[in-house]
Amino acid sequence: MDKTGDLVYSKNVIEFVAVANEYCAFIDNVEKLKLKQFVDKIHKILPLLYLKATLLPTIETQFDEANEKFVSEYEYNQIQNKLLNKLGQYDTYQKELDPTALETDEPLGGSLSEDLSDIYQDMKDFLMLYRISTNEIMNDAIWECKYNFEEYWGQSLVNALRVFHVLRYGGMELEDQLVRNVQNKKDADDDNGDGDFEDIDTSSWIINKRFEDFQTNEE
Repeated sequence: MDKTGDLVYSKNVIEFVAVANEYCAFIDNVEKLKLKQFVDKIHKILPLLYLKATLLPTIETQFDEANEKFVSEYEYNQIQNKLLNKLGQYDTYQKELDPTALETDEPLGGSLSEDLSDIYQDMKDFLMLYRISTNEIMNDAIWECKYNFEEYWGQSLVNALRVFHVLRYGGMELEDQLVRNVQNKKDADDDNGDGDFEDIDTSSWIINKRFEDFQTNEE
């Protein structure tokens, strides 16, 4: 086996493939889980996926062309909608300030369903290339996945994990009925054409209040 083959079938890559596959299968079947089951599972998968991503080998690309993409915009939206339906009122959160940003910058709003969908898109594209391609294309899939982890979805994962830690250990009662109520409001707004889910006032949501308590205690 040549050097490229040694890398694409190395222990660290195979283990990353296994965790990425578990993550995608889990997200694909999210509607089958209760909210509490979902939170219990995702807060275990995310740290493992982060760890395995950090162990991917540093390699050089074989081709100048960009890798083929498999997750369409429609499929991405389908995944995000399933996650939004599951998370409901717990989807929106406040991001931490960028440590490199100016002190006057305000923290931005985040979305768990968007974070998880971004990770899913990269994992699914990577897995498809890894399963059906030559060693050279698999090599470039690893390179792209590692690059995107460092530049993009690694931060999305860290942001989401921070929220899921609070949901898991913050003493909140995670009820699916609350999720359905929020989704029903979104559907009603969409039917009437007079609002987006982003327009809902989140100031009273439990997760945002919990973060405010954490920030106050830290100060």
